[in-house]
Amino acid sequence: MKIIFNRSAISAAVAPLMCAVSGKSTLSTIEGILIEAKTPDTCVMTTFDLEKGVRITVEAKVLEEGSYIINAQKFVQTLRVMEGEEVTLTVDDKLVACIFSGKSSHKMSALSGGDFPNIPDLASDRSFLVGQAIFKKMMNQVSFAMGVNDQRMVLNGTFVKITDDSVMMVACDSFKLAKCRKQAELVNKNTNGNEHLEYKFIVPVKTMNELNRLLSDDEEAVMQIYVTRKHIVFLIGDLIFFSRLVDGDYIDYDRIIVKSHRIRVKVEKRELISALERAALVTEERIAGSVRSHVKLDIAGGLMKISAVSSAGSTYDELGIEQDGEDLLIAFNNRYLIDSVRACDSNTLTLSLSSPLTSMNIEPADGQEEGEEEIFMLLPVRMKE
Repeated sequence: MKIIFNRSAISAAVAPLMCAVSGKSTLSTIEGILIEAKTPDTCVMTTFDLEKGVRITVEAKVLEEGSYIINAQKFVQTLRVMEGEEVTLTVDDKLVACIFSGKSSHKMSALSGGDFPNIPDLASDRSFLVGQAIFKKMMNQVSFAMGVNDQRMVLNGTFVKITDDSVMMVACDSFKLAKCRKQAELVNKNTNGNEHLEYKFIVPVKTMNELNRLLSDDEEAVMQIYVTRKHIVFLIGDLIFFSRLVDGDYIDYDRIIVKSHRIRVKVEKRELISALERAALVTEERIAGSVRSHVKLDIAGGLMKISAVSSAGSTYDELGIEQDGEDLLIAFNNRYLIDSVRACDSNTLTLSLSSPLTSMNIEPADGQEEGEEEIFMLLPVRMKE
């Protein structure tokens, strides 16, 4: 195999491939990049860690066809130190790969492309188009609430529900829940005769985190999503990102959201975040042998008194609020509270509460458009007497 690349082009193409390279595996094949070169001038690169994968077509001049696996980390490191404008990659019959650039050359071992793990079918008759920006924004709003290594496997990811004109995402762990529904312009690409969009799937944590890095904030950019029974495929420009889905039925999230709270508090988001971040200087101070403390919210007389005490010191703040209902003293994990407040897309928030042991709902105070919803639920922590 012999291929000539533009060095800047191949370096840019390899970067997204690294998100699907296994770093801790006994299989050397999934630590590498599968490079498939075909004439005339077609070079496809794939990485796959058995859970998620990336495939991208790279501009190149193919002089000899071939299919080989090159160690991803070594390949990237070699490209980084090369100085020429062109990079030539050759692999001989003895599985020795050689990278030339300018007057420099570097040799490494390669593996046969036939040893690469089988890739799931990347084609499906069930697909749709959606804007990258709105999908990314919703991911950012709910991803903080995803479970990590939760015994309930369905919580280790984000639940996504697609209908003809809306996208809904839900993430939940043992302490917090985030639910977001937005109206969206979706284009049905089904070829199975189904005129309506209706999909439900759970995207794993690692896939969500990597997808967030790949998506654009450009309001005009779109992607095509293919859904199969066990996998999901994201076609993002020239890049294909695919992943396993979490198998199982998601929890009944609407049932666990309390809707009959007795206390309503309206507060400015910016002021609340500022106060909580000041409290974080105390609650998140890392001192050997100490335990992170919680933040207390004392709601009374049109004021919210925010306080925290730990071995690092203490903090106190007061915020003016609009209060409807009785007074209440309640405590939360401060980091969870900051994440929940920050995720809500509104300048003014409504906090709905009932008791020191009942979950709190955080919602936009300035209303939501029909068919749209944002709600962030957080469980309190039990205060010591």
